[in-house]
Amino acid sequence: MQQDSLDGFVVGITADRRATEQAELLRRRGAAVLHGASITTSYLSCDAVLREATVRLIDEPPDYLAATTGIGIRAWFEAAQSWGLAGALTGALGTTAIVARGPKAAGAVRAAGLPVWRSAANEQMDEVLEHLAGEPLAGARVAVQLYGTPAPALASALSRAGAEVIEVPVYEWRSPDDPGPALRLVQAAVDGRLHAVTFTAAPAVTNLFALAAGAGLDTALRAAFNERAVVAACVGPVCARGATDAGVDHPLVPETGRLGLLVRALTECLAGRRRTVPMAGVDVVLQGLIAVVGEERVRLNSRERALLDTLAARPGTVFSRPALIRQVWRTTGADPHAVEVAIARLRPRLGAAGAALVTVPGRGYRLEP
Repeated sequence: MQQDSLDGFVVGITADRRATEQAELLRRRGAAVLHGASITTSYLSCDAVLREATVRLIDEPPDYLAATTGIGIRAWFEAAQSWGLAGALTGALGTTAIVARGPKAAGAVRAAGLPVWRSAANEQMDEVLEHLAGEPLAGARVAVQLYGTPAPALASALSRAGAEVIEVPVYEWRSPDDPGPALRLVQAAVDGRLHAVTFTAAPAVTNLFALAAGAGLDTALRAAFNERAVVAACVGPVCARGATDAGVDHPLVPETGRLGLLVRALTECLAGRRRTVPMAGVDVVLQGLIAVVGEERVRLNSRERALLDTLAARPGTVFSRPALIRQVWRTTGADPHAVEVAIARLRPRLGAAGAALVTVPGRGYRLEP
């Protein structure tokens, strides 16, 4: 089994844009994928407000432009092209000082044939504001390309500095029309059937918890991330801030906000959870929902994996049926007979290693290495 393999792990995807590309990157590494988009990107190319802002900037070019996302800049110029205004927009912005929120926005600006004046290395709006705040803004016109949500803090800070702020709403994020897939993803995380959930925008986290709250599952979802080691993998620091605001303690964030680097960081994180358990003289490799026994590859369900983890955490210790029900089934109401059934089904599937699952009459079960 390759060290970077995600074989046996199940990853939930909350994105709508580039979800297929993300799923393919994960599947190439062996992961199973559950897609449940928690946001929908709605483009405003037919929106009168976007056209009005565009015409206004063509008639009176801005002194500064905050380009916040690559997709937003591209979609804006595509909309202008559809109106026959792309050339006029490029001309109007030709002498504008453009500050980009990171390399993706900067690349889109250059692709539009425009120069980049400054770029925020940390890809956060705070640094964009720092670049602009150092300029003489009194009486200046500053255009702000919005990134799916309003930016009241930025607009307010610029206005207080004396600037005239023109917001350019290119697209917006909203909750999906059909919340079913996202709710199935939430339930899978709560049930222990997911090892990670990926987020590529802060509103994806906010919306997922809002949908979970509507189903009475937000506390359980938070516990899945914070107590049951489901990884909340966020594409960048802004997205990670959305996760911490939602109550996720330690989101995973790659050093640079790129989809490929997000998948790489998640691969390294989950591969690090691979463990080898000696069972009856056989080394059993546990990775996600896969147990490798010699040359045999055994697929587990989430409860079987949790049962093995619990027993392997304290080899030789006898666990009573009620104790295993509490730790593995996470309830006190399940039939203790369920443990006997699970052990009886798991033991033969593990081949020679199954002999390590020892029944202690009248007391419970132990893993005997």
